[in-house]
Amino acid sequence: MTDKIGDDDKRAINSLPMAVLNAIQNPVILVDEKGFVVFANWEAEAFFGASANYLSRHDINAFIPFGSPLLTLIEQVRERRAAVNEYRVDLSSPRLGADKLVDLYVAPVLSEPGSVVVVFQERSMADKIDRQLTHRAAARSVTGLASMLAHEIKNPLSGIRGAAQLLETSVNDEDRALTRLICDETDRIVSLVDRMEVFSDERPVDRHPVNIHSVLDHVKAVAKAGFARKIRITENYDPSLPPVYANRDQLIQVFLNLIKNAAEAVADRPDGEILLTTAYRPGIRLSVAGTREKISLPLEFCVHDNGPGVPADLLPHLFDPFITTKTNGSGLGLALVAKIIGGHGGIVECDSQSTRTTFRVLMPASKGPTAEDSDLPTTIKGQSR
Repeated sequence: MTDKIGDDDKRAINSLPMAVLNAIQNPVILVDEKGFVVFANWEAEAFFGASANYLSRHDINAFIPFGSPLLTLIEQVRERRAAVNEYRVDLSSPRLGADKLVDLYVAPVLSEPGSVVVVFQERSMADKIDRQLTHRAAARSVTGLASMLAHEIKNPLSGIRGAAQLLETSVNDEDRALTRLICDETDRIVSLVDRMEVFSDERPVDRHPVNIHSVLDHVKAVAKAGFARKIRITENYDPSLPPVYANRDQLIQVFLNLIKNAAEAVADRPDGEILLTTAYRPGIRLSVAGTREKISLPLEFCVHDNGPGVPADLLPHLFDPFITTKTNGSGLGLALVAKIIGGHGGIVECDSQSTRTTFRVLMPASKGPTAEDSDLPTTIKGQSR
């Protein structure tokens, strides 16, 4: 005897495709043979800034820039009845906003002649991953350079310095100043090499569950006691964040570097301010260095400042070694930040405008309890300490 499917079962079956499409993190729309948007998932509603009901009453032309390649792709798919991919399509417009660069997947719906499905992949996240891989490659190049410098330069420098010290005992006062200069410059080069040797440390990172708010509070205390004593530092923390799976000392090093950069950027402004924020941002997965495992990076930690911003031509190379805007800077600080965060399987990014700069760190959450459970965050979200 065959069981009959009840009305409730039919409704559940019919609603399942809708639930699946709404669970997809990319905007998905269905365009019928007349060009109307007859379906849009939740991400598409957010992408176009309109409800699915509103979208269904309008032609696709009403929502994308005039002459957009998307229209040509839709026509190609209808004619060929085959899927098409197109990368880095610019959909920027007053309606959709600036910098709307997307990858497109357009496919025919064979059961509905003339209808096509369009899937949008915003380039911001793809570019972020690409740039992170570039940062890791840059860190590896510095690693090789640091090892070479340590072995091939420090030894002869030691001989040069020893020879200058011997000469110093047998020359007149005028020449002694030159031998002193040789020693000082040799010591300066050795100091630079010592700073770079940290890049050649390829040992596995010793990681544990860490309370990020404890780290940020510690870094803030250090900053307020020294280089940022005259600068206002505020917080906007999410107190419900799980622990981050990281090395506490290395996180302190990262955020000291980022906050010091922010302090230097706002030092000349009477209204200079640094804002520290934490948030939960699910949706991105990345491979962990040294493993085949892909992990989620839902924890977002940001350092914002209202300084003059980073020059646009420098921004793509900001985490490369020897890139700096400081007169006496070595350009190794942010390269080290990229190396540490990359070693944790995370991402570090910089977004900068004329009056706002944000350094954003995305990292994996820990599955275990933090060793600092008793050190709960004392800052209420949205409230300055």
